[in-house]
Amino acid sequence: MSERIASSCGNLYDTTSLLLQYCNDDNVSAGSTMEVDDRLSHLEQRVQLQEDEIQLLKAALADALRRLGGCEELTQPGAGAGGRRPTVAAPTKVRQLLQTLPSKPLTLSNGYVQQKQMGGYPSSPSSPKNEVLQSIKRKSMSTERLSTVRREMVSDSRSRTTSSSSSTCGRSSKECSVNAEDGYVRMFLRGRPVTMHMPDQKRDSYRLDHKGTLPEHKLKLQWVYGYRGRDCRSNLYLLPTGEIVYFNASVVVLYNVEEQQQRHYLGHNDDVKCLGIHPDMVTIATGQVAGTSKDGKMLPPHVRVWDSVSLNTLHVIGMGVFDRAVTCVAFSKSNGGAHLCAVDDANDHILSVWNWQKEKQLADVKCSNDSVLAAAFHPMDADLIVTCGKSHLNFWTMDGNTLTKRQGLFEKNEKPKYVLCVAFAENGDTITGDSSGNIYVWAKGGNRISQVVAKAHEGGIFSLCVLKDGTLVSGGGKDRRMVLWDHDYNKQSEMEVPEAFGPVRAVTEGKQGGLLVGTTKNTVLTGSFPDTLNPIVQGHTDELWGLDIHPSMEQFVTCGQDKQVHLWDTNSHQPLWSKTTEDPGRSAGFHPSGAVLAVGTMTGRWLVLDTDTQDLVYMHTDGNEIISNVKYSPDGNFLAVGSHDNFVYIYAVTENGKKYSRVGKCTGHSSFVTHLDWSVDSQYIVTNSGDYEILFWEASSGKHVTSMDLVRNVEWATSTCVLGFSVFGVWPDGADGTDINAVCRSHDSSLLASADDFGKVHLFSNPCSQPRAPSHTYSGHSSHVTNVAFLHDDSHLISTGGKDTSILQWVVA
Repeated sequence: MSERIASSCGNLYDTTSLLLQYCNDDNVSAGSTMEVDDRLSHLEQRVQLQEDEIQLLKAALADALRRLGGCEELTQPGAGAGGRRPTVAAPTKVRQLLQTLPSKPLTLSNGYVQQKQMGGYPSSPSSPKNEVLQSIKRKSMSTERLSTVRREMVSDSRSRTTSSSSSTCGRSSKECSVNAEDGYVRMFLRGRPVTMHMPDQKRDSYRLDHKGTLPEHKLKLQWVYGYRGRDCRSNLYLLPTGEIVYFNASVVVLYNVEEQQQRHYLGHNDDVKCLGIHPDMVTIATGQVAGTSKDGKMLPPHVRVWDSVSLNTLHVIGMGVFDRAVTCVAFSKSNGGAHLCAVDDANDHILSVWNWQKEKQLADVKCSNDSVLAAAFHPMDADLIVTCGKSHLNFWTMDGNTLTKRQGLFEKNEKPKYVLCVAFAENGDTITGDSSGNIYVWAKGGNRISQVVAKAHEGGIFSLCVLKDGTLVSGGGKDRRMVLWDHDYNKQSEMEVPEAFGPVRAVTEGKQGGLLVGTTKNTVLTGSFPDTLNPIVQGHTDELWGLDIHPSMEQFVTCGQDKQVHLWDTNSHQPLWSKTTEDPGRSAGFHPSGAVLAVGTMTGRWLVLDTDTQDLVYMHTDGNEIISNVKYSPDGNFLAVGSHDNFVYIYAVTENGKKYSRVGKCTGHSSFVTHLDWSVDSQYIVTNSGDYEILFWEASSGKHVTSMDLVRNVEWATSTCVLGFSVFGVWPDGADGTDINAVCRSHDSSLLASADDFGKVHLFSNPCSQPRAPSHTYSGHSSHVTNVAFLHDDSHLISTGGKDTSILQWVVA
């Protein structure tokens, strides 16, 4: 063991020097992207190996600390006639060591170090190079301390690890063994043994090789909350069916507002980024980003052409052709929609033209070094395509398989930094809106400006829409104004999008002269000049983790890093209220009465809100790290607050959730607390941590329960801990310890749902106590699924996405 530690220390210092050399190399350029990626990939693998070693040692040291603490208590003066008080240097040294060790795995990605906080998706670093250097510094210090104390502390760990390894079965990285005599099952996550104690009634009958069964129930996607407007354009249209079509995550939504019904196209396997409507108003094309499958294989970006009536996929375009993501897609108009153009978000932003019915590429060309924000066929010329974006407006003429470019000439007019959007007038003129707030009209067939509407908006013009009567509507970013212009571009009317809903992102004509407006805050509004605009779709705008279900009503609460708390009604699919908090949200929990709810934030602060009035009832701060869990006891008399500072704080709750006083602090985890559950009688708490520990606590005092016989038969009110005997079957073969972000048991205890890092929701039979249990698997999210929860009557399941910020509502059928 000592040799392994020394070896890992040496390897770590080698990696450190390599990484420091890389970070200080100012000659690394954008042109050497592949070389940098290779180097980073190599370094990532090496750093991960050391991280695994540190996590193993850390867990062993934590166990040793607990053992020494117990010995210290037993040998206090008065403990026995021959009791001898030992020195406390060793426990103190271990405590100091554990405080310096990193509690969260580190991964290298895109040139900077990320902390993988259960979801594997990075927070935005303030300085990539500083993040790398600081992480290396922390890791080096930790390893140096390890080498100092390893000879004193790891001998017991060595024997325990050896015996554990020898008793495992199987060859995969997730090995399982059962010890019926002591009543536990042991599995391994990234080399770390996880011991899960079974109830006494299972000891004699449990068999590891018993095959689990699929649940009788299944899920059906009923509702998608939210709209992707924060970073996508021209993605909102009205269909002849009366449905509006848009997308969020990997789902394309067809929403009938009057009937309050949604249908969903589920053909994509990752983020949808663009949408185009065929002239027949039935056929739709949608483009997606490159993704990664569960086994790490590349999922290529592509365009899917599908029927909006049947929802059947008609054609798949560009598999293996596009590089990163398809960000613009449009059908031709004057030739019956025979052609389709697409823009790839690669370095050269390739513009390609396709015969989509034959799935054949007709032409392609490097479009621009800079970002391309829009591409559209001219409505009167099937061979003319207009593209715009950063510092450019280009008119492309297709002749055979060649695309020839003419640049838009601004001449004496101000050349904008971005040309943000393009539309076409009834007479064939091209109309553009730019980042300077100008509207330029380009005469049909030419590349020169024929008319200028200067400073039409304060700030950028994000969308232009020519209505059926030939008038023009422009939507502003900074000023959030919607302006109506007549045929000669004279202002006719205007209205403003409320600040809470954000700047305009997309504008399209709705029913009976109304407008549909998508915003950058992921909201869809409807209205008409000069009336106010009302929201019909709302959602979160930043990473989303917090979710809880109302204990008795068809409602649920979500909170995210956008500092928004929404209380949703599952029938109207609208927020009953929304509250802005000072800090980004991370977790939420209802009091059993439903009268109040607690919200944990990213900063160590937690607060309690009245669910009727939204008033702030109580606020407190515990530490300065993420509050990952806030959960009331079943009797409503306690609140447990789990933190990334490794502690769980327990508060006595009085006056129906209005008053709080701390009664305990659970101390013993060696990594950040990830999940917790209360016992049915509100006497015990079970917790999971970032280094895969399962610990038990007395709720009234916060005292660590070390005797498994006291807790192995406890009935738990909820089952949200991802590690435990009743849930360990949700872990796939060879799982990373962060692959499962959340689990939830149905209230009738027949089902178990899980949320994974690959955008999937799984439905298992409960209990799920067999390795690699079978499940029904469902797609819809496009990033890590962060949370799942059954409604109080088990009629629906709610799931939340992390980076995709989406909320999906599933019917349990």
